[in-house]
Amino acid sequence: MTETAPSRTTSRRGAHEGRGEAWKPFAAPVFRALWIAQFVSNIGTWMSTVAAQWELVGRSPVLVSLVQTSASLPLLLLAFPAGVLADQLDRRRLLITAQYAMLGCSAVLAGLAFADVLQPASLLTLLFLTGCGSALMGPAWQAIQPELVDRPSLPQAAALGAVSMNLARAVGPALGGLLLSLTGTGWVFTINALSYLGTVAVLAAWHRPPGPRETPSGDQRLLTALDAGRRYVWHSPDIRGVLWRCLLFVPAASALWALLPLVASRSLGLGASGYGLLLGAVGAGAVVGAVLLPSMRRVWGAGRSLAFAGLAAASVLTLLTLTRTVWAAVLLLPAAGLAWILVVSLLSATMQTRLPAWVRARGLAVYLVVFQGGMALAAPVWGLLADRWGLAPALLTSSVALLLGAASVRWWPLPGGSADTNPSSHWPEPVSVLDPQPHGGPVLVTVEYRVATGDIDRFIAAMTAVARSRRRTGAVTWGLYRDSSDPERLIEHYVVVTWNDHLAQHRDRLTADDRRAEQVARALLKEGTKPTVAHAFDAMTAT
Repeated sequence: MTETAPSRTTSRRGAHEGRGEAWKPFAAPVFRALWIAQFVSNIGTWMSTVAAQWELVGRSPVLVSLVQTSASLPLLLLAFPAGVLADQLDRRRLLITAQYAMLGCSAVLAGLAFADVLQPASLLTLLFLTGCGSALMGPAWQAIQPELVDRPSLPQAAALGAVSMNLARAVGPALGGLLLSLTGTGWVFTINALSYLGTVAVLAAWHRPPGPRETPSGDQRLLTALDAGRRYVWHSPDIRGVLWRCLLFVPAASALWALLPLVASRSLGLGASGYGLLLGAVGAGAVVGAVLLPSMRRVWGAGRSLAFAGLAAASVLTLLTLTRTVWAAVLLLPAAGLAWILVVSLLSATMQTRLPAWVRARGLAVYLVVFQGGMALAAPVWGLLADRWGLAPALLTSSVALLLGAASVRWWPLPGGSADTNPSSHWPEPVSVLDPQPHGGPVLVTVEYRVATGDIDRFIAAMTAVARSRRRTGAVTWGLYRDSSDPERLIEHYVVVTWNDHLAQHRDRLTADDRRAEQVARALLKEGTKPTVAHAFDAMTAT
């Protein structure tokens, strides 16, 4: 008995610390102010979304699901250019511009509603344009999170961001339904337009220092910048792992958001306020999930937490097919909110902590495309299935997909461990007798190594991580060769598109993890030898 008391004390202390950790990001004033402003804005957005969905409920399940698609689809079109802009421009100003754009679209929507000329086509078009503003904002918003809170607090900051959205889903629809019954859609859209002003005010008051530019000159062409972001994601196994987990959860789980209005109206016979009550239950589960997240990550780890989330979401969707009372649905739906916030926070935090500053917005743009695009493209599919097969078969299909995704965690886990993406300018400045132009190129970089015969295999294995580093930071080709006349001489070569790209490798693209990968390989060189580096330009073209 005396041995178990410390365990209980430690458990209680750990639980207390977990609860304190849940709210730690609010200690940062700018994060706190932006969270409150965004919460208000999210409430306005969900009031507007519910008003739009409810106007279309009586027409077709496909039209109802297209409300979600119209808001999310712009990310597929604009997220990549938005990521480039967020990496190269002042992110604060970009966010303010996006807020004003969404305000304008919402104001036009309100005007059409007041004039009683709002039709499905114009409604969906304006929601799409508002989604364009959200797409412009998305990468920049995700990328500024590491500037607002310390690194250990990023997972919880992501969770609190998801809480904001889910609480807004709870409060917004209820307020929207009440306002709809009292006034009409015009005032709902008007309040949504005004809700953007709070975020504008906080961003305008935030004195953010200029962010790092991707290249030393701060100038990079759009297509080149897009390709740099693509290369980084493609050659980062951890980033690809996060995107894979996202694809295995989000499209299937999006059935909840696409079909819940139909569950409310068809299965439960509810009106707008009743639909708001169901969303409120989801929001309550999100709050519980945010509080439990630190403890769950500590005890279960990311993999088991993801598996639990998939199992919980699948169970809720399955049981909704059998539910015929409001209170049974209200008791079920918090588990779906908890599952959603677990996945969103774990995926977002993993992306943010594994992307260096120079490419963070572009990497997050890829993540947002996969996340929001999965929702946008899956939503009409669930609507079509509900229209042709019925609501219950559609929910059961999504449940099966979620179960398969949860089972796959064992074979395709979320990346574990920690990553150090702090900049590391450990390369000396390159020496060139020529006078290369910033956009001149291509540039051939060769590095010669001398490795003892017995260490060759280990050196080649260690260079695999170096190869990924070179490709992530600018190399478009890479190779490692062994001299047939001198077996201890190995030659690495890679090509970088422009001189500017190679200077960026020297100055701000490499990270502490890249440095460690090089150190592991160079520790295997013959004693007393060092790598020999050379730079060459295409002799047949001007540099």
